[in-house]
Amino acid sequence: MSEEKKEEKRIKELEEELIKEKEHSAELLAGWKRAQADYANLKKEGEKMAKETIAWANASFMAELLPVYNHFKLAVNHIPEAQKQESWVQGIIMIGKQFSDFMAKYGISEIKTVGEKFDPNLHEAVTYEKQEGYDSDMIFEEIQPGYLIDGKVLMPAKVRVAK
Repeated sequence: MSEEKKEEKRIKELEEELIKEKEHSAELLAGWKRAQADYANLKKEGEKMAKETIAWANASFMAELLPVYNHFKLAVNHIPEAQKQESWVQGIIMIGKQFSDFMAKYGISEIKTVGEKFDPNLHEAVTYEKQEGYDSDMIFEEIQPGYLIDGKVLMPAKVRVAK
C-alpha cells in the first residue's frame, strides 16, 4: 500500500472517529441539559414544599390561636352598651381589629355564615330546624365562626340551618 493510500485511510479513520466523538459529545451535552432541567425542577419542587410546610405550620399555630380569638370576640360582644364608648373599651376593640388584620396578613379569613346557603365543605350543622323567614338549607345562626386559610378550611363554622 502506498503512502498516499495509507494517509487517505488514516484520514478516513480520523474523520469517522471525529463523527463518533461529535455524536458522543452531543449525547453528553443533551444529558447535561436534562440534568440541569431536572435540577431546576427539583429546586422548584423543594421550594414549593418548603412554602407548603411553612404555610401549614402557620395554619397549625393559628388553629391553636383561633379559639382564643373567638372567646375575645364573645367577650367584646358582651360589653354593656353604656360602656362601649369608653376609651378602655375602644382600646380593647382596637386589639381585636389588630388581631383580625394579623390573621388577614397570613391568609386567614372568616367563613360567611348567616344568610348563606349551607355548604358541608365549609359549615358544620349543629341543628336543622324550621325558621321563619329562611329558605331550606339557609344558615340562620352562627354558633361558632369558621376560618379559611388561603381558601382551604382551617376550622369549619358551626351553624344552625333552616329546614
